[in-house]
Amino acid sequence: MELSASHVNLKPLNLKLFLVWPLLISIFVSHGVGFECPVATTSRFDCCPEQIKTQEICEKRGCCWNPVKDSRAPDCFYPTDYATYSTTEVDVTKYGYRAMLSRQTTTYYSKDIMQLQMDVLFETDSRLHFKIFDPANARFEVPIETPKFTTKSSSPAYDVRFGMKPFSFLVKRNTTQRVLFDTSASTFIFSDQFIEISTFLPSKYLYGLGEHLNPLLLDLNWNTKTLWSRDVGPKEDVNLYSSQPFYMVMEGDGNAHGVLLLNSNAMDVVLQPTPALTYRTIGGILDFYIFLGPSPTEVIQQYTDVIGRPFMPPYWSLGFHLCRYGYHSANKTFDVVEKMRAAKIPQDVQWNDIDSMDRFLDFTVDQQSFAELPTMIENLHQHGQHYVIMLDPAISSTQPKGTYAPFDDGLVDNVFVKNITGQLLRAKVWPGEAVFPDFTNPITHKWWLKQTAKFHEYIKFDGIWNDMNEPSNFGIGSLDGCPFNSTYENPPYLPAVLGGSLISKTICMTAQQNWSMHYNVHSLYGYTETIATHNALAQIRNKRPFVLSRSTFVGSGKYTAHWTGDILSTWKHMYYTVPGQLLWKPIIIFRA
Repeated sequence: MELSASHVNLKPLNLKLFLVWPLLISIFVSHGVGFECPVATTSRFDCCPEQIKTQEICEKRGCCWNPVKDSRAPDCFYPTDYATYSTTEVDVTKYGYRAMLSRQTTTYYSKDIMQLQMDVLFETDSRLHFKIFDPANARFEVPIETPKFTTKSSSPAYDVRFGMKPFSFLVKRNTTQRVLFDTSASTFIFSDQFIEISTFLPSKYLYGLGEHLNPLLLDLNWNTKTLWSRDVGPKEDVNLYSSQPFYMVMEGDGNAHGVLLLNSNAMDVVLQPTPALTYRTIGGILDFYIFLGPSPTEVIQQYTDVIGRPFMPPYWSLGFHLCRYGYHSANKTFDVVEKMRAAKIPQDVQWNDIDSMDRFLDFTVDQQSFAELPTMIENLHQHGQHYVIMLDPAISSTQPKGTYAPFDDGLVDNVFVKNITGQLLRAKVWPGEAVFPDFTNPITHKWWLKQTAKFHEYIKFDGIWNDMNEPSNFGIGSLDGCPFNSTYENPPYLPAVLGGSLISKTICMTAQQNWSMHYNVHSLYGYTETIATHNALAQIRNKRPFVLSRSTFVGSGKYTAHWTGDILSTWKHMYYTVPGQLLWKPIIIFRA
């Protein structure tokens, strides 16, 4: 073995090696060839995460089979010497390190990426950034704006180590020497549509990984948190409207740190009592940020340094709001407003749901029941009150030509999502047959601004409510079907998504958008729509905008508030609104 300060070359030795900054080497004898299965039950890492598990499948994968009664622990689990990547070289770079990873054997998933690159960036004293990706072929990366940096941290609060054979990566806090992130917990797999990496956790006090209906403190007893935006009334143990792959850990000594995986693909995050955590995502790259805090408040500050600070809401939006579906008319809506005034109950904002629209068409008003809406809004404004409308993303595609500008203009501007053959993707939502704007396309933002501005000339709304933007579909995929022989519609690994399919209550995964296919950007749909809505409101009213969105992603708080969705009027759901708000600290929450 030859070693220098900038490069490590490995000869084929049966060794495990760690590289530390400042340069330090620790050498341990590795496991030999063969199954190493004496693993404590709480330290098992699942080798058969699919629904069907048998001893034959397990052992064919080279894994250990040992069912345990009355335990959620996996029956099939990795041996301690399971084949994985080796670190073939580590170079010191201007901003940290660059490591090359290589594996010699394939895994049980197809299209393994045999050579990987890992860039480790010492961005600030309290923020470490590292990425693992295919250096030969570009893969989808979440294109949110992140801070630029020009120098390497000079006094980082963290230290890192590379395990060489097998590969592992460790991050520790310098002041306490506590390990915060350690991938030696289990094997590492990086194939085209299955990426799995695990880490030990420094304590059992884990928070985040929204959006789910759960207590503030997450349960580590073999609990899976699935992230994939989905239209469903909130209930326990299912993926809900938003995807927020960020967690915070209280380390047990008063310190805290946060971890962000910037990946928008469908994923499972498996929590186990080791304590440990396993990510399984079905696309993109591994793009991690670690925030050293050390206080929870500082963790959130460092996190929002990367994803953007929450928007500054207009003062009126912090007041008392009143909304429901089923006011039935503008006059009945105004009756409620007047009763509030007569009873001297404070009310700052009145809302209407989609029942104020003409046949649920965006940018319209029901002229039979809500013709008096402009007069009502004028009265609200005269009394220092404000008004919020709803806009869903789905645009009716069946109105006679020349009668519905949002669709007609959208066709001309080419702003709608296409199917795999390049035709308009059609689905059924509130207005009936509908198409979906592609908000990853800058042209769509101009079209959305035009439609919103034109509608504002008639209805002087003050804020906009973006609903149904997971995006929601009353059917499955599209009215024309999806190419179910595609591995994007039916991936080799399916996270535990509600409905048992990625296209359950949404559009086809092979749908074409400006950034990528829908398979990669599905959970970014609400995020991109709210950017368009936020910017349109700011330009139209020339005031701080107020947007409320049901679906969000990392960074949405820069543009929108969020609410807890279609919760029920029960004590149980009221209880869950408390952790629901605390778990979304970087986003302004409105309780439904």
